Amino acid sequence: MMGDHPAFALLLCVLAVGCNQTPSYDRIDGATMGTYYQITARCPGAETDDLQARVITELAAVNRQMSTYDGNSELSLFNHAPESIWFGVSAELVAVVDAAVAISELSGGAFDITVGPLINLWGFGPDGIVDAAPTAGDVEKARTRVGIQHLETRSPEPALRKSKALYLDLSAIAKGHGVDRVATMLEGYGCSDFLVDIGGEVRSHGRSPRRSTWRVGIEVPDPQLMGGVQKVISLPDMAVATSGDYRNYLDFDGERFSHTIDPRTGYPVQHLLASVSVVCSSAMWADGLATALNVLGPELGYQLALSEDLAAYFLIRQADGFEERYTPAMQAYLETQP
Repeated sequence: MMGDHPAFALLLCVLAVGCNQTPSYDRIDGATMGTYYQITARCPGAETDDLQARVITELAAVNRQMSTYDGNSELSLFNHAPESIWFGVSAELVAVVDAAVAISELSGGAFDITVGPLINLWGFGPDGIVDAAPTAGDVEKARTRVGIQHLETRSPEPALRKSKALYLDLSAIAKGHGVDRVATMLEGYGCSDFLVDIGGEVRSHGRSPRRSTWRVGIEVPDPQLMGGVQKVISLPDMAVATSGDYRNYLDFDGERFSHTIDPRTGYPVQHLLASVSVVCSSAMWADGLATALNVLGPELGYQLALSEDLAAYFLIRQADGFEERYTPAMQAYLETQP
């Protein structure tokens, strides 16, 4: 599962907008959730400043509800709340937790938002970078505080309850939720065409400035080739998210440790899957599913994607580069030429 670190864009939208952008499209950007956001939108009759203010307000609301870096967020307050009581939260937070529970069940526990203690232990959370890899004893101690089965949700009076001390971390699903929130806001604001990108989690609607389907480039998962495009996909009113380990990792005594923690073992994943991208109607679901498949790895992840008819694209490390593997459902979105 992923820690919330700045500016790790796993999807490169270089093909979505050109330098000669149509004047009727607004382009706004900024920082949120420890990363960037970029929005290109055509909103007839709207003022750019008003549009940006609405985006900022929406993203600020997501942070107030779901950030582990804000000690006063709903999520942080719940993390420090007593056990066995219903803790009132927003309907949005409950919806995200419900989606996370469903993805956890689907993936056999490979996705687990209670993995926060392990993320912090390995130096990928708000507690900051650590100087050395944790001991086996430290890992086992942190694992006693992990387990999504100890978490309950309630609605219509939205609330969360935990049966033992838990520390929830939504960094592997909250950015996707933020994308969906902004997209819904833009539609309600009358925007006919837009692309929303938060830290590489992307959702499209309508047409690009070229008046064609939005095109998004999946980045080459190699830190030495920053900005290189591995594959181009068409994104017609859909969302895409990528999970990978090639930008966010730590080195301890010459050994590289991925930021993707397997909640079932307590250790960073060690397979050859470099990245996996998922196309879905919801960025939140694409975000969570991509992380789950990344934890499962190139074989089990691919089998789950096949069995659930997910549109998924895998890049697997080989001695001479990357092997690409994709599900039949993904084929419809892949373009043959960059």
